[in-house]
Amino acid sequence: MNAKQKYSRRKFVASAMSASAISALPGARELLSGFTRAIGAREQNSVALASSPAWRDQGILNLAKSLHAKLHSVPVHAVTIESGFWSPRRDTNVSSSIPSMGKLLEANGRMDNFRRLTGRSSAAQRGPVYSDSDIYKWIEAAGFALQSSERPELRAVVDKDIHEIVAAQQADGYLNTYYVLEHAAQRMEPKTQQHGHELYNIGHLLQGAIAYYRATGDRTLLDAGIRFVNEFLLPNFGPGLDQRPLFSGHPEMELALIELYRITGDKRQLELAGYLLAGDARIQFKPENYVYHFCGIPFTSRTHLEGHAVRAMYACCGATDYYLETGDQTYWKTLNVLWKDLVSAQMYVTGGVGARSDGEAFGDPYELPNATAYGESCAAIGNMMWNWRMLAATGEAKYADVIERALYNGINSGMSLSGTLYCYRNPLAFDPSGGDKIRNEWYDTTCCPPNLERTLASLPGYFYSTSGEGVYVHLYDNSLLDWHLENGTGLKVRQKTNYPWDGSVEVAVAPAEPSEFTLFLRIPGWTDTAKVAVNGKTVASATAGQYLPIRRRWSSADTVTLHFNMAPQILEANAQVTENNGRVAVQRGPLVYCMEQIDQPAGAALKDVALDTRSTNAKFEEKFEKDLLGGILVLRHPGAVYEESADRSGLYFSHNAPPRKSHPARLTFIPYYAWANRVQTAMQVWTPMARA
Repeated sequence: MNAKQKYSRRKFVASAMSASAISALPGARELLSGFTRAIGAREQNSVALASSPAWRDQGILNLAKSLHAKLHSVPVHAVTIESGFWSPRRDTNVSSSIPSMGKLLEANGRMDNFRRLTGRSSAAQRGPVYSDSDIYKWIEAAGFALQSSERPELRAVVDKDIHEIVAAQQADGYLNTYYVLEHAAQRMEPKTQQHGHELYNIGHLLQGAIAYYRATGDRTLLDAGIRFVNEFLLPNFGPGLDQRPLFSGHPEMELALIELYRITGDKRQLELAGYLLAGDARIQFKPENYVYHFCGIPFTSRTHLEGHAVRAMYACCGATDYYLETGDQTYWKTLNVLWKDLVSAQMYVTGGVGARSDGEAFGDPYELPNATAYGESCAAIGNMMWNWRMLAATGEAKYADVIERALYNGINSGMSLSGTLYCYRNPLAFDPSGGDKIRNEWYDTTCCPPNLERTLASLPGYFYSTSGEGVYVHLYDNSLLDWHLENGTGLKVRQKTNYPWDGSVEVAVAPAEPSEFTLFLRIPGWTDTAKVAVNGKTVASATAGQYLPIRRRWSSADTVTLHFNMAPQILEANAQVTENNGRVAVQRGPLVYCMEQIDQPAGAALKDVALDTRSTNAKFEEKFEKDLLGGILVLRHPGAVYEESADRSGLYFSHNAPPRKSHPARLTFIPYYAWANRVQTAMQVWTPMARA
């Protein structure tokens, strides 16, 4: 260790010293007096922050001062998603999903876990070690919902929960409902850090607290999270020789610490996130543990995605956040290597990730099975979160394309249309004869339901971004942006569209006064043609998979029209995805389609059907059915139904055996997100192609 490193380490430790440590030093009275003044100043700053409108104008990520962010988030409240594709989902989320999940969390003892620590409940601890995070994610969902609209009843419930949570915080700042009382001796022990989720829980507390603070200005839960970090973690844990080492266990704390730093400006929180991302060699585990947990060794040493998929996605989120604040090029290089691995060998066509149920993990490159796909809802959400950060760093449309793919398919499938049933895993083929119930109201590991709820509640914040050049449009749906350019000029952008059922979008641009800036419109990577016009005049070129920059002096009467080719596409997988050889998937616009057994001709099992494109007249028929599954565009296409063949019924048979006879049939496809919303029935995304 060189002199500079030693100084940096001493500085980190000294900056985290507590009042109790100071009291033992010479001149303690003077030091404590200064410490008290600093605390008083911090409290005054807290009051000032809470009374300032700035807290309300922070986006999903507060990137206003992030030097390495090209794009800056707009606040959730600045975007109204109007009647269209997403509004029914969001309405159901706030009217049914969030309230019903709050009641289920209560009924399953999640709040009693806190009350028992303050004598308000005699119930025993219930749920896994990570149960606290379920409450915190639910609070985050509520916080984002309150950023969109005032809901006094919901706020009253959350306020009550927050005060009961904070009451359970211990004198030293520690807050956890499992590693207390009978489990107190295991608190923050190395073995506990591996699987105990202590930092994971607090990471979600911080995220929930930040979302709620940005909705209401209430810092009660936020200050409890800051106490845990500043008074419990920083003085006692870290790289210092007199500090205990930390192991993240389940990455989440890293991204939460950095978002906290963006609020407080306390650089120690950013440094602690960097320390967690780098790992601490004083805690040693078996090599396979570093694979599964995706932490504990330097993030920059990673060369491919592996291990637990949610952990890997959250680690990538934290690492991208760290790059956005520091500009560390070693992180940026690693992030690009991992992203290439994601999109070239590890991501499902639905935007889901995680091939194996064993360990909820990534598989080998191109290991993307269908029926046994894990595709956890949380992992798809993590994929979206990571790409949101990569998009902020670069302004490149390829990241927004992944966001859209995951959002419309692998995330949207995770919640039933009723808003009260959830998928933990999202396979690409399903056989109900195995007895597996794919959608359930409750899981004892209930990470996915509130995660889905917070995603839908935060959705307005993903539609637009600003930069010094102008404004970016990432997603398309009926919506109104009521915000301002980065020079302070007021701006309204209104979309009118029937997307994703129709490829036409009208974008009305209305600055408060005529202004020159660039409007960046995402041309989705899935379209083969895109037509764009400004006030009826065609724009020369629009390239799929890129943002189209339109720079001009805009006035309130200006309108941009876009038209994307939404013709259904037949997709093939890379030949190394062996399970899909000879099979195809159907995609229309951003939506991946699937087949459900109940929609097919009577007697036609999915295992016996094939898509038939042999005829020049074999085309998709499109029909919008407003009374089916909340209103969907159904696709039908000529197909073949194969009959059983004695010559080909054995486990192995001659290549020269007579081919199976077939008869024509009309096959029906529905959007993947809508599957398993009627009855338990077989489903598949990848369908065989009829042989010539």
